[in-house]
Amino acid sequence: MHKAGFVNIVGNPNVGKSTLMNLLVGERISIATFKAQTTRHRIMGIVNTEEMQIVFSDTPGVLKPNYKLQQSMLAFSESALQDADVLLYVTDVIEDATKNADFLEKVNRISRGAGDEAGVPVILLINKIDETDQKTLGELVERWHTLLPKAEILPISAKNRFGADILMKRIQELLPDSPPYFDKDQLTDKPARFFVSEIMREKILLYYDKEIPYSVEVRVESFKEEKKVIHIRCVIYVERDSQKGIIIGHEGKALKKVSMEARKALERFFDKPIYLETYVKVDKDWRNSDRELNSFGYNPE
Repeated sequence: MHKAGFVNIVGNPNVGKSTLMNLLVGERISIATFKAQTTRHRIMGIVNTEEMQIVFSDTPGVLKPNYKLQQSMLAFSESALQDADVLLYVTDVIEDATKNADFLEKVNRISRGAGDEAGVPVILLINKIDETDQKTLGELVERWHTLLPKAEILPISAKNRFGADILMKRIQELLPDSPPYFDKDQLTDKPARFFVSEIMREKILLYYDKEIPYSVEVRVESFKEEKKVIHIRCVIYVERDSQKGIIIGHEGKALKKVSMEARKALERFFDKPIYLETYVKVDKDWRNSDRELNSFGYNPE
């Protein structure tokens, strides 16, 4: 019998969810940087074999929303609780275990089930164990046993690939019998344009400081693939004129550098030469505009 299911990754910001997602899928699907709130969408990565299909979902870090963009990000995370066949709750050896207790209680409820309905299997992953000692790790495991009594607990280091094989084996055991949900040659649910905007946004996260990366969104206005080259035109949106000046930089040098790094990454991703045009526009308060957020794809159902 063929197995298939949705394995959804949730947790607080900056605990290593995207690094774990990329490790499990075996491809670089999600942005993974040292900065919090890197992931804004729910992104699926699909692992296929003859006998199974695992549909992994990376989700934004859980936070208390301060504006409509963050409300949408939280909605993506909460939607992952509704359709999970297996839930991976990621924490690490640093964060406060009681942070965002409301979301944690929702995880607790789905693990317990309701009435005669069985709960969703929850695997609690304590990441970054290379940054602590055995005694502290043991204390963390005991604490999490109290907070999520139904969860299985597995210490891992996504960065060092420690625990990944054990985790994949356990996921395969927990998957329900089911036909595949997607074509067997499909890697993700996102179109090519999505990864263009994500790669551009990743380079902005890496090369700019303070509020700039969090005030930026990228729209791909044109994506034309020819036999030997892909022509891409994208616009970087910021909220203020001062931010536009920072993105462009003196004599356009900052934008040129980011565009060059993005082009190199896009050529690796698509395995084809890229001709990239990049522009910067001001769209005041886009993070609080329902219309703009919808146009950027922040519309979880």
